[in-house]
Order: sequence, then structure tokens, then C-alpha cells
Amino acid sequence: MSYLRFERSVMTNLEESLSRELLRTNRSGAYACSTIVDCNTRKYHGLLVVPVPEMDTDNHVLLSSLDVTVVQHGAEFNLGLHKYAGNNYSPNGHKYIREFNCDSVPTTIYRVGGVILKKEVVFQHYEDRVLVRYTLLDAHSVTTLRFKPFMAFRSVRQFTHENSTANRDFQVVDNGIKTQMYNGYPYLYMQFSKENEFIFHPDWYRGIEYIKEQERGYDSHEDLYVPGYFEMDIKKGESIVFSASTSEIKTNGLASLFQKEVDNRAPRDNFFHCLVNAAHQFHNKKNGSEYYLLSGYPWFKSRARDTFVSLPGLTLCIDEQEYFEKVMHTAEKGYREFMAGKPVTIDLSEIDQPDVPLWAIWAMQQYAKTVGEEKCVKKYGKFLTDIMHFILNGKHPYLRLDDNNMLYVDGKGKVMTWMNSTVNGRPVTPRSGYIVEVNSLWYNALLFSARMAAVNNDTEVQEKFEKRADACKQSFLNTFLNDYGYLFDYVDGNMMDWSVRPNMIFAAALDYSPLSQKQRKSVLDFCTRELLTPKGLRTLSPKSGGYNPICAGPQMQRDLAYHQGTAWPWLGGFYMEACLKIYRRTRLSFIERQMVGYEDEMQTNCLATLPEMFDGNPPFKARGAISFAMNVGETLRTLNLLEKYTYII
Repeated sequence: MSYLRFERSVMTNLEESLSRELLRTNRSGAYACSTIVDCNTRKYHGLLVVPVPEMDTDNHVLLSSLDVTVVQHGAEFNLGLHKYAGNNYSPNGHKYIREFNCDSVPTTIYRVGGVILKKEVVFQHYEDRVLVRYTLLDAHSVTTLRFKPFMAFRSVRQFTHENSTANRDFQVVDNGIKTQMYNGYPYLYMQFSKENEFIFHPDWYRGIEYIKEQERGYDSHEDLYVPGYFEMDIKKGESIVFSASTSEIKTNGLASLFQKEVDNRAPRDNFFHCLVNAAHQFHNKKNGSEYYLLSGYPWFKSRARDTFVSLPGLTLCIDEQEYFEKVMHTAEKGYREFMAGKPVTIDLSEIDQPDVPLWAIWAMQQYAKTVGEEKCVKKYGKFLTDIMHFILNGKHPYLRLDDNNMLYVDGKGKVMTWMNSTVNGRPVTPRSGYIVEVNSLWYNALLFSARMAAVNNDTEVQEKFEKRADACKQSFLNTFLNDYGYLFDYVDGNMMDWSVRPNMIFAAALDYSPLSQKQRKSVLDFCTRELLTPKGLRTLSPKSGGYNPICAGPQMQRDLAYHQGTAWPWLGGFYMEACLKIYRRTRLSFIERQMVGYEDEMQTNCLATLPEMFDGNPPFKARGAISFAMNVGETLRTLNLLEKYTYII
């Protein structure tokens, strides 16, 4: 039985099908994304969405969609679907869908009378090119296909509207045309594997509406330009491949190229394979030799913290050590530039955040556990030492090492942690002073550095780090541990944040913890009682003031709720790691049940991946970005830990 297969009853029910999205990407950050019925519901949706670095850092929607019409005996059956104002859908092509399957490549089966048409979509890995193959499975008479491209040529953050400046010119290329709506954009090449006729019939389709933008409180209407349509006959059993790209291609090779791309696709026939496929979608390559992980789709770029948190799960836990090393090589280059006070030349944002070097050390620690400590010392020992000296010598602009051997962060007026939402330029969650996860990571970094020094036979350095760790441990307990058995979220002088937040879970989960076994269990139990959901840990307990679990509505409303009760799967990864370390095999079945909550998401929202966050209250609706690297990475790492505890420990 197919893992990602949907019957006609789901596809023709727009309430069910419009909530399910589909994402296909390449290594440049370009993508194709829409709903499973090809009705765009976001301004970020499009059949060909590509970066245009000559213009800005945004992605740009060149080709919004491609409507296909089946023509038989003079009768036309349009398989497209668009939403217009007033809850009007046209031309309702979804009613012809009989089946959708995404186990290998997205495949839709349409039936129009005696015509059965199959559509398959792939995005070429190393080119900004989407390929669509149409196969006529059955027909009892002459059949013609008509293809109508809907073009936008705009940033994903904007809308296009009917105007007189849009360029209507086109040039004929091999089995297609090329066109460019506005200067500065690349040409859009639309080509077919078969000779066809292009009929120039320019028009604007006005008032197309995006319901997801309405939900988020944004403008939601635009006009799309259609230059005309392509038309060709198709015989029973014949396949036609359509290519949309920023570069021309020889069309006699389209059929073999499509099949080659299909053959290279990993199956999505179970939970693990879906996550592996999602992990690969975050891969990003720039400037020939720089490798990144995108933080998420459709609007995130590469961020430093997200990179180091997600890197082990997205690479090491699926036996892709080489990509770990490539990403780390790029990140190390950028961080060394930052430490030297030079302009950072790589595209990794938020590299100056105070917890970033500590997450980088944590990522190296996972590497050491995977490939061995000696290899880790050889490859990253110098980088590790330089980061530690950077912090110890007080060189980091936002970290202060105090006499109690703890790290102080001034976050009163600027976001300094992963809880980074702001309203009117001010942090919604102003965490300042001694921050619990920063100092948990710091204690872990001290002892991991001591261990690496021991592997390197540097006893003097080992003892220095161990001595600092001992002092840090005592200060940590004196500062964060309260009489109720959980940890303050942050402490700044006489100001102690009593809110129950998930950031204390890191003290229980990291390999080196300043807490005793009893204290770790107490922290874990608090997280279980007040923060745990089937979709990860809440960012705030319902018992704490300011609990706001629904991240919906206009921008300000969402910003106020972003870290005030929403649930995040990546936090759940550290929670489950703490469970295994404290309770070991006795919690295996419990964690397996927790993973079911994530597996359920493979067939909802964006298929075969995990979204950014969920509401903190039932029914735990997905929110934010449709695919989020830290969530996918930590879920893969949890599956890896489960396997180790099941078969080894």
C-alpha cells in the first residue's frame, strides 16, 4: 500500500486537499510548491520559483502555474484550479482527479470521460528547471492538450497586478518560447519534448486570491499574465515532457532527463524515508564551493544557529558525513571571519548571536560520537580551541564571562536567543542575564573541550577546562535551580524568570550536565507535565502568565504568540534524548508513541516534512514555515537514538 496516496474523495474535497501542500526543491534554493490539487494558496507558491541574485536575496515566482486543457471532439475540459474573490473556484479541474500519489514523484491521475491522463512532476537537482511529464494512459479518439502558462515575475514577498509596462514580446526557441516580463529578470524558457503550436493570445487573469495570505492578515490578491497557449495532439500511450527553466535545453533530451531525475529520487514509502527526502531539500550550494543548510521553506534563508542545531540530524544520522563536513567547512570560514573582526563573506545570517559558537561545539560533539574522537580532534580540534579562547578572552561582543565562570548575555533591548520574535523592535520575550540554555551549553562545551584535550594528550589544557567546569557547575546550580525542582529560564541580578519554559531541557539532555540524576529527572518531569504535546514541547507552560498557544492572525498577533505557548518538534528531540538518558530502555515505547505524533504530519500540511511549529493546544494545528530544518533534523536524530537504545544499550 502506498504511503503518500490520496483517493478521489480527498482530492475533490477542497477542505481536505487545499490544506495539503507539496514542495520540490533543488540545490540553489529554487523550488516548485503548491497544493496537491495545484491551486496556489500562498504568494510563495509557484511552479518555478527561483533566486535572482542580480536583483536581491529573495526568491522570485516566474511561472505561477500551468493549466492543462483536454480537448476532444471540440469539447474542452480544463484541469486547472484557481481561487478568486468571493470563494469562487475556477475552472474546478480538481473534480477530474481520480488519484494522487507521492511515494516517488508527485503523480496525479485525471479522468475526463474516456480520457485518462497522468501527470508527474520533478525539479531538476542542479538546474533551476521544473519538469512535468504528461502521459495519455487511455483515450478512444483523437486527443489534444492545451497548455496555458500563468506568469508572475515578482518577488515572493510581493504581488503582480495588471500593468502596461509588462513586456509581451517572446521569441521562439526549440519546441517552445522564451519570454521576459520585466528587465532585470532572467528569461523564462517554456519548452516541450514534442513539436507544438504556440498561439499568442495575451491576457491578464484578475483577482486571483491566496487564502493562506488572508489568514496571515496580508494582502491576498493579484493578477497573473497569460501570454497565450501551447497546443499539440497526443496519442494513447504517448508521453510529453514540459520544461520551465531560466536556461534553454535541447528538447530531444527531455524524456531521458525526466526519467533520469525520477530514477535518482529516494522513495518516500515510510516515515524515515520521508524525513531523509526532507533533509535533502534543505541542501544549498552557492559560489561553487560553499555548502549550506536552508533553515526552512518557503521564506527562510541560512541562519547560523539553525545550521548547527539541525546539522547532525540532517547529515550524520542518515550516514552523510561528507555533507556535514562541507557545511561545517563553510560555516567555519564565516565564523573565523567573525572572530577576527572581518566582514563575513558567507551567506550565513545571525552569526553574531551569543549561543551560536556553543551550538557549533555541540555539533562537533555529535560528529565525535559518530566518527570517533581522534578524527574529530584532527579535523576540528583547532576550530574548537579557537572558539573557546574567543569566549574565554572576552572577544565575543554579546557574551561576557563572569568571575563565577558563567556566561552573561545582555538581551534587554535586543533578541539574543532562539526566542527571537519582536514587536515594534522590542523583544516579545526579553531574556537577559544568565540564560539557562546558554550556560547549559557552556558547561557542556567546557567538558567536551576537556575531553578533546585529553584525546590530544594535552593534560594541562584538560585540567584547566575541568576546573572551570567545576566552578561553572556550582554557579549554575546556585543560579538556576529553584525550590520547586525546575530551572529558572534566566536570572539577571535580583530578576528571576519563574516561567516554566522548555529551555531548561538542555541541562537534562546534553552529554555533560551540571545537574545530578535526581535534578535532571525533576526537570524532565516538569517538562512532561506542563510542556509536552504530541508535537513537541510548548514554549511556555499553560500555568505561566502570558500563555498564548495559537500563532495565527495578523503579523503582530503572531509575533506575540510565537514563543508564548506554541509547540516545537526540535525541542521535543532534546526532551526525548533526556528521557532515554534518564530512563533508558524503559521509555522506548513512550518515545515511539511520541514519534507517531510526528509521523501523522507526513500526510498533512506539507507532505513528507515537518512544519515550523504547532499550536500549543489541541488540535495542535501546524503554523509557520511549511518545512523547517531543525524539526526534521532533531526528529531524525531521535530516530537514530531510538535505534541505538533498542539494539545496543
